[in-house]
Amino acid sequence: MFVNFFFEVKKAGIPTSLREYLTLLEAMEAKVIEFSIDDFYYLSRSAMVKDERHIDKFDRVFGHVFKGLEPVEGEEEVELPEEWLRKMAELYLTEEERQKIESLGGWQKLMETLQERLKEQEGRHQGGSKWIGTAGTSPFGAYGYNPEGVRIGQSESRNRRAVKVWDKREFKNFDDSIEIGIRNIQVALRRLRKFAREGAPTELDLPDTIKSTANNGGYLDLKLVPERHNQVKVLLFFDVGGSMDDHIRVCEEMFSACRTEFKHLEYFYFHNCMYESVWKDNRRRHTEKTDLWEVLRTYPQDYKVIFVGDATMSPYEIVYPGGSVEHWNEEAGADWMRRVLATYPRAIWLNPQPKDVWDYYESIRVINELMENRMFPMTIEGLENGIRELSR
Repeated sequence: MFVNFFFEVKKAGIPTSLREYLTLLEAMEAKVIEFSIDDFYYLSRSAMVKDERHIDKFDRVFGHVFKGLEPVEGEEEVELPEEWLRKMAELYLTEEERQKIESLGGWQKLMETLQERLKEQEGRHQGGSKWIGTAGTSPFGAYGYNPEGVRIGQSESRNRRAVKVWDKREFKNFDDSIEIGIRNIQVALRRLRKFAREGAPTELDLPDTIKSTANNGGYLDLKLVPERHNQVKVLLFFDVGGSMDDHIRVCEEMFSACRTEFKHLEYFYFHNCMYESVWKDNRRRHTEKTDLWEVLRTYPQDYKVIFVGDATMSPYEIVYPGGSVEHWNEEAGADWMRRVLATYPRAIWLNPQPKDVWDYYESIRVINELMENRMFPMTIEGLENGIRELSR
């Protein structure tokens, strides 16, 4: 049997020699291991496999020879796509299993426990419910599940439940040149129009020109007036990144419509909730931020404010200092929201999440309370109701 095992290993393309086979036999004769199939597996692998790339082949040969599994056909190597290997590290649970997993019991407890784990942990972990690792039910790590966790080493959100993300994330700017797919957005925004003529006289006033020319005995007398502009001023705040990636298209349509309709338009980005700073360019959001106090001082109270975001986050991000998912905020997001709303009494929140799921998110309820129930779904009806609120 051992001779057949040696030939099967060679046949599978694993580079092993007669010397390595004899080493295995000498170890068996010296009774290095007990009479256990598992012990023999590790001994034979140590003796005959010198490169970890061949461990998978060896496992299949061993299974075929000693456990009756299907043989390895030839020397063909099959490369698994990298995405498949990544998915192997993810944890998928049934709804019943998810309900059995409890959070640590609050923001302070979560942060204290993370500090303890960082001090105690010495190596990588996969699975389990305690250490920082992958594919487990611990609150810390990647590709696992916990109702309140700190995401570490994961490229994107899966369950929308992280209360903090310990990775640098990059967001993209909205495209304001995109072709409008929902023209009704523009129609609804036009309810905010308030036209006035001001500035230098550059536009021909045809009725007055005709009247003045007639009164001038037929000699041409041109009359000009300032160009007619929409005088409504709008300040847009866009939530970007994370769960908002699901709503990029409708946000870009909204952005394009506003750029078309309003001459006096300013916009800024934020993530999840308002904090001490916002930014204009997502590519430079880590280095070029605008202090929110500066925004409040720069743009007067006659600006109408529109927040666009799904308000889907951990409630800690709104009500706790330090609750921001990406940085340590000295003051709670709710405090900054109140300052913005005190400065701009005409403000609404447009939510791309369907209204029938709002009750499932505590964070949406909290934001809506801060907005004094001026949150509207990002549907045509919701947009019209929101614009009507701003027009009062």
